Amino acid sequence: MGKNQWVSPHGDGWAVKGAGNSKATKVFTKKSDAVDFGKQVAKNQHSELIGQKKNGQINLKNSYGNDPFPPKDKD
Repeated sequence: MGKNQWVSPHGDGWAVKGAGNSKATKVFTKKSDAVDFGKQVAKNQHSELIGQKKNGQINLKNSYGNDPFPPKDKD
């Protein structure tokens, strides 16, 4: 399992950063671009994508392959 990916305010833009990393993986001017990139990384690493608002509040949380309660298929 990979590191959870955080989309956080970064100066005038938005940073995508792996949990526990001191440096951003990539910085974007638009939050939507940062979320798209973070989503791809989280999918590749089977981790979670966590997004924050400008004030630091979490407003997005998506799991990609690390769901403790996955849906059950019904045949």
